[in-house]
Amino acid sequence: MTKTRRGLLIILSSPSGAGKSTLSRMLLDWDPSLRFSVSATTRDAREGEQDGREYYFKSREEFQELVDNGGMLEHAEVFGNMYGSPKEPVEQAVSKGTDVVFDVDWQGGQQIRASSMADDVVSIFILPPSIIELERRLNTRGQDSAEVVANRMSKSKDEISHWDEYKYLIVNDNLQQSFEALKSILVAERTKQSRRNDLAGLVDKLNAEFEELS
Repeated sequence: MTKTRRGLLIILSSPSGAGKSTLSRMLLDWDPSLRFSVSATTRDAREGEQDGREYYFKSREEFQELVDNGGMLEHAEVFGNMYGSPKEPVEQAVSKGTDVVFDVDWQGGQQIRASSMADDVVSIFILPPSIIELERRLNTRGQDSAEVVANRMSKSKDEISHWDEYKYLIVNDNLQQSFEALKSILVAERTKQSRRNDLAGLVDKLNAEFEELS
């Protein structure tokens, strides 16, 4: 089958609790052809984790070598461990027409948009309808202590301040409506003329059919 287009890098960012991870999972369930970007990390694998599934597990030396050689689309150090998105598997997927989803913060989004794959990026920022609602969601999901929730809330203002760096904005006041908006963005980006490499041949074929009819 002829490949009709190059894949997309779909960046989803938001403050914690705004719905980014939930919408990412819904998008992957809706279209199984989508691929979620697997990060590399220098932390040790936990019980049940497999290399290449949850993470690509690297030594610090291996990770730094990838960074030095331009092999990471984005990377950061978190609590003493390095995390990042290896470029090679993403390039392979995109070249085959597969869309890759990234669940990253604004810093990761900046790095990907500044990378050699910037032309493939579709950046989407998820906003909460209010700060009160953001805090309520963090508290009601029951995953974090009060201290962790307070820390996430303190970081949310900085996260939200980068909203205007993104091409698309979704205010997640209704999860299903936000999901419909997300799907619409993906469908529109997939059908852009600039992304289709089969259109010139198709139009030539249509014109040839006109000639046959005349």
